[in-house]
Amino acid sequence: MTNPLLSTAALPDFAAIRPEHVQPAIHQLLAAAQAALDEAVKPETPADYDALSRILDTATERMGAAWGAVGHLNAVADTPALREAYNAMLPAVTEFSTAMGANEALFAKYKAVMSAQGEALSAPRRQLLKHAIRDFVLSGAELQGTARERYAAIQERSAELQQQFSEHVLDATDGWHIIASAEELAGVPQDVLDATRLDDGGYKITLHFPVYLPVMQYAENRALRETLYRAYVTRASEQGKPEWDNTAAMREIVALRQEEAQLLGYTSFAEVSLAPKMASTPAEVMHFLRDLAGRARPFAEKDLAELRDFAKGAALESWDVSYWSEKLKEARYAFSDQTVKQYFTAPKVVAGLFSIIERLFDVSITEASTPVWNDTVKFYELRRSGKPIAQFYLDLCARPGKRPGAWMDDVRSRWLRPSGEQQLPVAQLVCNFASPVGAKPALLTHDDVITLFHEFGHGLHHMLTQVNDLGVSGISGVEWDAVELPSQFMENFCWEWDVLQQLSGHVDSGAPLPRELFEKMLAAKNFQSGLMTLRQIEFALFDMRLHGEPGSEADVQKLLDEVRDEVAVLIPPAFNRFQHSFSHIFAGGYAAGYYSYKWAELLSADAWSAFEEEGVFNAATGRRFLHEVLEQGGARDAIDNFKAFRGREPRIDALLRHQGMS
Repeated sequence: MTNPLLSTAALPDFAAIRPEHVQPAIHQLLAAAQAALDEAVKPETPADYDALSRILDTATERMGAAWGAVGHLNAVADTPALREAYNAMLPAVTEFSTAMGANEALFAKYKAVMSAQGEALSAPRRQLLKHAIRDFVLSGAELQGTARERYAAIQERSAELQQQFSEHVLDATDGWHIIASAEELAGVPQDVLDATRLDDGGYKITLHFPVYLPVMQYAENRALRETLYRAYVTRASEQGKPEWDNTAAMREIVALRQEEAQLLGYTSFAEVSLAPKMASTPAEVMHFLRDLAGRARPFAEKDLAELRDFAKGAALESWDVSYWSEKLKEARYAFSDQTVKQYFTAPKVVAGLFSIIERLFDVSITEASTPVWNDTVKFYELRRSGKPIAQFYLDLCARPGKRPGAWMDDVRSRWLRPSGEQQLPVAQLVCNFASPVGAKPALLTHDDVITLFHEFGHGLHHMLTQVNDLGVSGISGVEWDAVELPSQFMENFCWEWDVLQQLSGHVDSGAPLPRELFEKMLAAKNFQSGLMTLRQIEFALFDMRLHGEPGSEADVQKLLDEVRDEVAVLIPPAFNRFQHSFSHIFAGGYAAGYYSYKWAELLSADAWSAFEEEGVFNAATGRRFLHEVLEQGGARDAIDNFKAFRGREPRIDALLRHQGMS
């Protein structure tokens, strides 16, 4: 049997990968990686950067690429068989990764390389070694005996629990629906009705966001909204199927993280999480969040008062907020999201996005052909001066078996391989937008457009790097609280008139977005920004306290209630179990790091202000951002990248101004 996961081709054959390929391939690649590790740590192997890379990076990169392909399919095309195969190999992969990260001999070898070659190495390689030595310590390389064994056990169990958490959210989302009648769906947009209509005339209403959100915004049936809201905010909790309840997993994940921190000599996991980030201490992050909360609170209180006043005494529970907010926005600004949506077809938005990237960063984007995991997925190539520099997959539509949300992940990183071959960076950009209905293209909300630009910002950070060393090329090695800078920076283009002219074309007439409608959108840009800012701070403060206060996992709901009492002006009902599907911190990379969104937003707003001052399409400003931020990857500290681009330290003024809170 030819196993596609063992191929050395530049791209995975996603269409050919089957569950039965996973175990034999990963076992073989793990064995090869272990043999390479054994070779690298031999006393006779020289303490030489190139020698170590040739032996170790070649094997581990190949294993990582294959496992990454399996993990990606598990996220976008989940089946029971694939899930079983993935989970069967997860402990072995985790065990190898943990063991290599804590390998004393390899740790000593890296320190020897730094000592012997440090001054002679390039700046990216010195940065890489500095990060590697720090990460060895954080990975338990200095632990001994039972402490080392316990650390390894924690990593394996944590990986298992995080995968379980993610599966429960996916299953709870996919596993719920109701059948509604046309009468029950009065007010819901036609494109949503078309997408959910069944052959017998009923409508299948699910918790997938392209259905859930418009129902919450437009359905006149309050009982229907309550039903959907309750189902959505109690996903994967004790209020649903017991086999999907994340309560125990959540507690154990946090307890294990706190135990890990103590083994490493830290007071809390928050301190461990911040060790490789820009922010230095949990106290610094808490001060940042609470300061921003204080600035936003008067605006949030005003937002809520206006909403209550507009609702004119009608009940205003959590399942009413989206509905009345949309009504208020329509009344105040004389437009609706549904009106705007008609101008943003997915093909037109994608073409417009590509045009902007080509203009700003001197590249061309062309569709190419390669095996994909779903017929709706597209594959593209970035070229500069006629030469390919990167590639990416684009997977836009929501479907069963696909994890909710939007993300960018890497398939391969830029790397000048020890053989002398230049490996190009390859990214995958994943969203969960509505699908086309019949002959009509998919329609995107303006928020969807912003999401696409956001993820593409991550993609540009990964693909436009000029760094050739694994570990610091692209997004690798970038401090987590700075990694959102390029993504949030790209969102700003979605509010520029010239840009929206390129992105828009009415689904029926093809006419671009009218100036009058754009002005209304711009006027509404900061609609309820106070409420939205406090909501993000609520999530970030909950995350930081949960991971910064050992023992807090004993009563997660109590902690979240305390945070809400401190910062929120709109308290959800007691049955709300948001935390049970908070995958960012329980199954993603944002544990004690969710504050990064606001932290990086400050950086991105200040960076964008340079374009406001010098011109949105100013070629020199675009080149400076390309050279000083995007191309640098993790080869330089993020604050140095920012200062090289902006010429000074970051300031909060632009963030407050952009959100209408100055």
